Amino acid sequence: MAGVLSIGKKVGGLSTSVSCINKVSKNATLGKPLLFTLVNKSKRFYFKDSDSDYQYLMKSLLPTLHFQQSLPRLPIPELEKTCERYLRAQLPIQEPEFYNSTRKYVEDFLKKDGRVCQDALILEDKENQHTSYISKPWFDNYLTNRLPLPINFNPCLVFTNKDTEGHENIQLIKAANLVISSLRFHRSLNENCLEPEVYHMNPKKSDNLMFRGFTRLLPQSISWYGAYLFKAFPLDMSQFPNLFNTTRIPELGKDRLSYTPGRRHLLVMRRGHFYVFDVLKKDGSIMDSDLILGALQKILNMDESVAEHPVGVLTTMERDEWAVARAHLESTGNKEALDLIDTSLFNLVLDDQSPGADPVRLVKLFLHSDGVNRWFDKSFSLIVAKDGWAGLNFEHSWGDGVAVLRYFNDIHKDSTTCPRANIDDIDFDVDVKKIEFKLDPKMKDKITDAKKVYERTCQSLKTRVLDYRRFGRQICKPYNISPDAMLQFSFQLAHHQLVGRPVPTYESGSTSAYKHGRTETIRPCTVETQNLCKALMQDLQPSKQELQQLFVQCSKVHSNLVKEAVMGQGFDRHMFALKLQAESKGLKPALFSDPAYRGINHNILS
Repeated sequence: MAGVLSIGKKVGGLSTSVSCINKVSKNATLGKPLLFTLVNKSKRFYFKDSDSDYQYLMKSLLPTLHFQQSLPRLPIPELEKTCERYLRAQLPIQEPEFYNSTRKYVEDFLKKDGRVCQDALILEDKENQHTSYISKPWFDNYLTNRLPLPINFNPCLVFTNKDTEGHENIQLIKAANLVISSLRFHRSLNENCLEPEVYHMNPKKSDNLMFRGFTRLLPQSISWYGAYLFKAFPLDMSQFPNLFNTTRIPELGKDRLSYTPGRRHLLVMRRGHFYVFDVLKKDGSIMDSDLILGALQKILNMDESVAEHPVGVLTTMERDEWAVARAHLESTGNKEALDLIDTSLFNLVLDDQSPGADPVRLVKLFLHSDGVNRWFDKSFSLIVAKDGWAGLNFEHSWGDGVAVLRYFNDIHKDSTTCPRANIDDIDFDVDVKKIEFKLDPKMKDKITDAKKVYERTCQSLKTRVLDYRRFGRQICKPYNISPDAMLQFSFQLAHHQLVGRPVPTYESGSTSAYKHGRTETIRPCTVETQNLCKALMQDLQPSKQELQQLFVQCSKVHSNLVKEAVMGQGFDRHMFALKLQAESKGLKPALFSDPAYRGINHNILS
């Protein structure tokens, strides 16, 4: 489900706050004259030297993939527990007579086909020790879905804008600094010196130099266990490479991901036109900042009118329809043009809009816009508005929030604390190529039609933002109530007041603590939340003490659901995998044709 995140939040236990660089040791000279400093940048310890300061975001004490080999594997839940959890989630959203039918289907599944499917899944998992049981099916689930990407799948994230407010040439400077920071992140990742992603249960005791020094000495085959001793949990980083040089290619029935490492050019979109220029040298090093600045200024100076037939609009289409249109584009002499787009490091979008701080305008700009100046198939698009507001829109099939949030947070901190672009130091001696498409009448008509359809889709989306600051975690914690549980309950209560009945609800939980983990569904609509909703809506409300007990019980149940999900003990992904096993064996359990199963997978609240 598409969504919006503003920097400054805390997601999945990973802080997105910004802090400055603090040197924690004196400069040291090693070997040849070389400035070599141990740096703590927001608790990410790494080596920094004068020769590579521009080229790398960091040179971590721990190699990027130091923990990857020894990550634990995603567990397959017990069949009985999955069925029990499924029934527990169905109970508050079904009428009693329908629930009894669902319970019977579950009992039959446990006695018959369920065990066959479970045994087959376990066997398949044992034969694929390098991955998780859900990784490939979940990739396929995304890639076979035929719905358009924008709004349905591609989320957005929005940067704060305080660092460049009122700056002259604000769009140019902001874009250049974000691009340079992105390239520094890319090179650190490529050369295995980006710090590994680790969730620290007690940061004061583990997010320090001692932890890194100890685990660095351990072989990669056991390094995870060393981290576990500190109550620190390394996260899966297998999705990180797909941040760059990756595009989702539309094909009939099932899309594919195209990953082309080694390509050195950046894609830039402005007013529906496409431009490319190299941002990496042949040896993989980053082009000088004055050249990157000059290339972007060249593109802005072209000042072309909005493209009459913007090809990017085609990426808003239903996937099979776009696959047919793309095949026609290739057959009419546009294969090289598409290849330049597909293989680019990422997409930089320079928009003419100035949304200001209006949250609704920001959402509309970064989540969907009008499609003219977008290529939604790229792994991510870095979007910079005319007034300097910036954000990301990313394609979701290749990965989840962990990789994107890490990139998002790191480049924000780097581009604001150590900006490299200087408007007084600009060099125009760089080759910028405009991508020209050959469009026949059929394709021009297709673009026009796609634009009209997308415009209607965007108009059907209603966006409202509530910024409520008089309530937060400081109030919840003293009462032993989880802030997340309170937020999820507020959604349930609001919907109950509007509609009068509970509906299937989705909250995402990450299983990235496991090798090739993806996400698991948390089901916030529980018997406990509905009991509390009814108590608050009845004429004679319970006492404050009784209400507090109901809130605490809701929180306990929700927190347990979250814990189960992130530990790979949810029921949704497991049942999805069992359903695929049944289909592969020609089995047709009544459980999966039950309207209740289809219903719970059609989420109304998310």
